[in-house]
Amino acid sequence: MGRILKMAEEDFEKAWLESAKYLRDRGRFFNLRREEGEANPVFNLMQKMRRILVEMGFKEVLLPSIADESEVRKQYGPEANVILDRVFYLAKLPRPEIGLDKRRVEAIKRIAPGFDKVEELKSILRRYKEGSIEADDLVETMVVELGLREEQATAIIDRVFPEFKELKPVPTTLTLRSHTTTLWFPTLAVMQDRMELPIQLFTIGLKFRREERLDESHLYESHTASLVVMAEEISLEDGEEIVKEFMSKLGFTEVENRRKVATSKYYAPHMEFEVFVKNPATGEWVEVGDAGLYSPVALARYGIEYPVFNAGFGVERIAMVMLGERDIRCVAYPYLYKPLKLTDEDIARGVRLIEAPLTEVGRKAMEAMIRCMEEHASDPSPVELKAWESTIGDLKAEAFVWERDPGVKLLGPAAMNEIWVVDGNILGLVPDEETRRRGVYTGIRYLDAVAAMAARRLELLLERGGGEETIRVRVARLPSDVNVAVSRRVRRYVTSLRKRIDVRGPVFIGITVRARKCSPE
Repeated sequence: MGRILKMAEEDFEKAWLESAKYLRDRGRFFNLRREEGEANPVFNLMQKMRRILVEMGFKEVLLPSIADESEVRKQYGPEANVILDRVFYLAKLPRPEIGLDKRRVEAIKRIAPGFDKVEELKSILRRYKEGSIEADDLVETMVVELGLREEQATAIIDRVFPEFKELKPVPTTLTLRSHTTTLWFPTLAVMQDRMELPIQLFTIGLKFRREERLDESHLYESHTASLVVMAEEISLEDGEEIVKEFMSKLGFTEVENRRKVATSKYYAPHMEFEVFVKNPATGEWVEVGDAGLYSPVALARYGIEYPVFNAGFGVERIAMVMLGERDIRCVAYPYLYKPLKLTDEDIARGVRLIEAPLTEVGRKAMEAMIRCMEEHASDPSPVELKAWESTIGDLKAEAFVWERDPGVKLLGPAAMNEIWVVDGNILGLVPDEETRRRGVYTGIRYLDAVAAMAARRLELLLERGGGEETIRVRVARLPSDVNVAVSRRVRRYVTSLRKRIDVRGPVFIGITVRARKCSPE
């Protein structure tokens, strides 16, 4: 990784081209791990909210995420300047006017020798400036129309046209929505002529807030479930009943609607309330929603003739309460803010074989080697036993287990050790009753793991058309000594807690596998 980064700093195009050699283009090396799929709790809650609101008679709509600041000014009146302080404004990079003089043409020829399509390049730059060529299509257009290689086109943009590097963002009056309300007003203005009353709509989507701080209750972006009801007549009490039903269907029994002292200007005076629920983790009341009747002034600015009730609910805040979390960041971004916690079962799933047979032949050879070593574990040495043989095409395949040192047994004392996880420790041992009661077995014995490695090496010999390989495991010091790997995540977790990965022991397993051409009869 360090080499690639250094090369990229010196010559990005060269590094980019050479980086392809680290990846595979063909071959099947990966299968999906299907047993560990998991839905995100925030999206689970969003799905539950969608189902509830549809059952309550609401129609789901999509609302844009971008609005002009004028929408905020129409809705908030004199309060708009304060509200706009919380929004993110969008900027754009102006497309540069790029000339193509003799000096630049010479520079292009140093990158792409023989280049002579000057007029064609001028046409491309002009069309790019006019917007008929999209930014992410510029390199491809240069490759197709100018006959350049991809790295040449990129190098020309980088080295010949500094205008691209010197571009500065230019602010616009477009904003990312900080309140779903911003888009409800123009939407309802259209819907009042397209739908029969009452109009009951909802949407669930992102809102963006330029918060002064990011902490346990504030995020730059979060999801809001927002609903509106437009009717010939509707009261704030009607709205409170809608909120009460919705929260009840979500499973909340302790809910408080608190009237706001200072009303947001897009709501009618004293017609706004906040929704609070109790967080079981802290016992504190948490604000999870805001609701009210839209101001007739704001409605009139959009030509909306009927009263509108609106309620918005913070999805992440409600999920935080449901999950008993104290920090909304741990709900939205647990991988960044929530300390990793692994159970012994989680740790055990991170312990695996490095090499294992992939074919039926390899698996049969492995099973035969295991049976032979189990049956003859105590045979005195020196000893050599044929554990398995078979004819595969024109090759005779064999596997032998052996011990050549005199005065010992076929297997060493630790060969039958099993790998267990106990209280966060990864241990190689012969389990006693206490270990079986408290620990989690990985399903791996040293004996099985070494046999699996030998079987895989036999498969490779068969693929190569023959050969011989000897596997000798004397004393295990690391998991890899017995063909076992501990995943990066698990290894870092175990060591961070000062727990042990201890598989030490005298294994003394010897296996020879070979594949030879069959002798003619």
